[in-house]
Amino acid sequence: MTVRRDFQEPPRSRPDLVIGREDLFTSAREQLGRGGSVLLHGPAGIGKSTVLRALAADYGASARTVLRCSATESESHLPFLALADLFGLVLDEVSGQLPAAQRTALESALTGRGESTLQRDGLALRLAVLSALRALAAKGPVLVVADDFQWLDAASAELLGFAARRLGDTPVQILCAVRTEGQEYDRHLRASPPDTLAVRLGPLTRTQVSALLDHRGYTPLSRSTIRDIHRTSGGNPLFALELGRALAESPTRPRPGEPLPVPTSLRALVLSRLEMLSDEARRTLLVASAGARPTLALLHAAGREHAEAETAQAAALGLLATEAEGPAVRFAHPLISAALYAEAPAQERRAVHAALSTAASDPIERARHLALATTGTDPEVAARLAEAGALARDRGAPSVAASLGLLAARHTPADSTPGPDERRLQAAEDAITAGEADLARDIARDVLTRATVPAERVRAWMVVIEAAGQALGDVDAVFPQVLADAGDDPGLLALVHYQLAWRGLVVEGDFAEARQEAEHAARLAAEGEDRRTELMALSFQASTETLMGHPGAPATVKRALREPQDPYVACHHNGAGSARFRWLIMSDQLPEARATITALLREVRRRGMVESEVHFLRFLADTELRTGHCGRALDLARESLRLARDAGIGEGASAMLASLAEASAGDVDRALALAREAADHAEVDGDQMYLSRALAALGYAQLVAGDPAATVRSLRRVRELEHGLGINDPARGRWHGDLAEALVRIGEPGEAQDVIDTTRAHALRLGRESVLAVLDRAEALVRAARGEHEGALVRLASVRDRLGRLGYGLEEARAAFALARLRAQAAALPRTGHAPLPGPASYDEAARLFRRCRALPWLRQVDAAVAAGSTPVEPASVAPPVALDALEGLASMERQVASLVMEGATNREIAARLFISVKTVEATLTRVYRKLGIRSRVDIVRLAAGRRTT
Repeated sequence: MTVRRDFQEPPRSRPDLVIGREDLFTSAREQLGRGGSVLLHGPAGIGKSTVLRALAADYGASARTVLRCSATESESHLPFLALADLFGLVLDEVSGQLPAAQRTALESALTGRGESTLQRDGLALRLAVLSALRALAAKGPVLVVADDFQWLDAASAELLGFAARRLGDTPVQILCAVRTEGQEYDRHLRASPPDTLAVRLGPLTRTQVSALLDHRGYTPLSRSTIRDIHRTSGGNPLFALELGRALAESPTRPRPGEPLPVPTSLRALVLSRLEMLSDEARRTLLVASAGARPTLALLHAAGREHAEAETAQAAALGLLATEAEGPAVRFAHPLISAALYAEAPAQERRAVHAALSTAASDPIERARHLALATTGTDPEVAARLAEAGALARDRGAPSVAASLGLLAARHTPADSTPGPDERRLQAAEDAITAGEADLARDIARDVLTRATVPAERVRAWMVVIEAAGQALGDVDAVFPQVLADAGDDPGLLALVHYQLAWRGLVVEGDFAEARQEAEHAARLAAEGEDRRTELMALSFQASTETLMGHPGAPATVKRALREPQDPYVACHHNGAGSARFRWLIMSDQLPEARATITALLREVRRRGMVESEVHFLRFLADTELRTGHCGRALDLARESLRLARDAGIGEGASAMLASLAEASAGDVDRALALAREAADHAEVDGDQMYLSRALAALGYAQLVAGDPAATVRSLRRVRELEHGLGINDPARGRWHGDLAEALVRIGEPGEAQDVIDTTRAHALRLGRESVLAVLDRAEALVRAARGEHEGALVRLASVRDRLGRLGYGLEEARAAFALARLRAQAAALPRTGHAPLPGPASYDEAARLFRRCRALPWLRQVDAAVAAGSTPVEPASVAPPVALDALEGLASMERQVASLVMEGATNREIAARLFISVKTVEATLTRVYRKLGIRSRVDIVRLAAGRRTT
């Protein structure tokens, strides 16, 4: 018999579970699959009930009997209510199997007849519950599902706990959810079996909140609004959904600098305790809610004389979090602050901001409070806000600068110079820098409804185009309008032709046209004395020429780097520094390329340039991947992808690089999925340039996955795309060797040789040494396929050494692996009358080099080759890589530091590459030693070599 109590999740709600809960859902389901029990815990609204219902629906089908109870606070005083929910429908089935005393006690408790109590019938009731569960389990597995466990009546909780502790191997599992604010779930484990897994549900990330809101249909919300929702909700899905619903239904959006409107449902939830505060304490909390970083000193300066006592009162009620150290006044949840502010009358809010406009020590904060305390236009307030925005920009806080710019525009009189729209456009440009493209686009579109001055209109159109990102096809209709607005002004035309260069590359897929437009834009900018646009156009021209293999690329790079420079362009991801990096990395100057991109990344982080940070993280990951630091590359690529998804910028490009890194050092299935995701992004955006990169990543992942036929299909398309684009430099995508290798594997050595010969001609012309080495590796495989084993072996040994000297660690390891496989195959051939083959037939060297790179998927291929019995091998080569297994148990930063130590980096070098202090490196290493059970850096190096320490 199976008892069902509506365990099916509504169709709309079920997908909410997998948004940010995939890992914990998997671990909980695995625990249930092993026969264990699960306790879900976390604060109110965090999604416990959703996960519990989905687990019950997912796993409940394997149980014969499912018992369920769900309590509420108002019913928690009623004894045996939960017990009645659990056993009410199965009482008839089990009562006949219980001893008379137990049956009488249980029937009395469930039906309310008689006066059964724990004090009076305690032992009989306890044994009756245990016996009933055993009787049900004798006929098949039992699953007990209990939601809101904290509200279970005390009698039912005690009885359930008694039985749970004595079930032993009886097939009864308990799945329950309990509300906890911290980690205080231990007391609830007493009502669960001893093997219960406690799973805490934490807050969602901003990206997960965005996905949740999108799933519920709140799609019109901008990314900046979603950022505010995430901050205000603290990542709580219930709070986020309520805030999203309120905003979606509201006809107006909150003004810049104002908190989100908090719906009545949430106000009642979080503000019920405010009624217990004194009026003065409530005013003090209102001041704290309006402050960006409230402290007791700030509250005193704002006129709250008794701040200590009033905040202590609030902390006692759970409204404020108690701080062990420091003067900060922190609300227990961001929503409390937002609700308190939303509840206050507008006049009272303005008074609070007026007090804070003089009390705050930071000039940016003073200007913001002054604006929120002022109604109507005021040129003096507007000027102070503009100055504060410039200061925020200099501090590397462009998002703050954008908010202040909008406030400045609101307080700027229409006849002022600069005018309100000019300040709005500055705010839009700051929003672009901060990665808030949707906000920037909305501001620019608003300005275009009024602006008549050509310079303002062109500037607004530039924001619209920039906000489109790679999807330039979506704004194709803009270009005729902006050309008309630019007229014959060379400075304005330069801006337009610079964007037309990007259109030629991304939309048309024509490198020659893109180069010509960039060259034209640079000339126009020089004529219009716009050095910034001139440098951006020259940088774009240099990058395009580099990818084309154009002979003028080195000279253009030098022109782009010529003084005077513009600091913004120098560190922009499409600027001169980026163009120089591309030239360095394609010219095999890997150490200098790493130093260049590391410095650029540090600078854009200081400036708060989010889009550039996304790209530079990707560039650095690419550099580390080439040099064979695959674990470090994987961490950087994942960080770039997280940031790209969070900001909605460069997602396709970051997914492409993450795919390469996953295929080299992580999960091959994930690599395949990411490559397809990147290709989908490029297809949707109409971006042929990144489509070829995405398909190249897909081909590489397919090769690592052992599917050469799929590799050939993907990379043949890349070849067609790049031929159409006019890309002649094989160092751009570096896919040619993979295509040749895959062609050999599927029995097409003739086509493989054609690919090698064509690519080699370009690589020789451009001096691409590493590409030539990889092509020679592929050609050795072609020779071997034709029976020329000795020549192939000699060439592979040479290739391995050349790639090692060039610093391409992963390619060196691949050459060593190919050499080992070929030796193993050749060793099995009859060699009557021939000299012995050069070198020993062993996979040891390949395994050592792949370990050094942390190239897990490739190591698995070595293990597979060894397991196939191709050649004898030392035990250390086939054993699971000790170092890699040990590192998996470390935290992310600890793993990165340990990996760099394995590569021989000093503490100072590690600090520079990870953007941390030497002291932090030393402290991290101390934790690594403790977790790995070792004593020094030498032991880490021994792990890297696959030797066990003593």
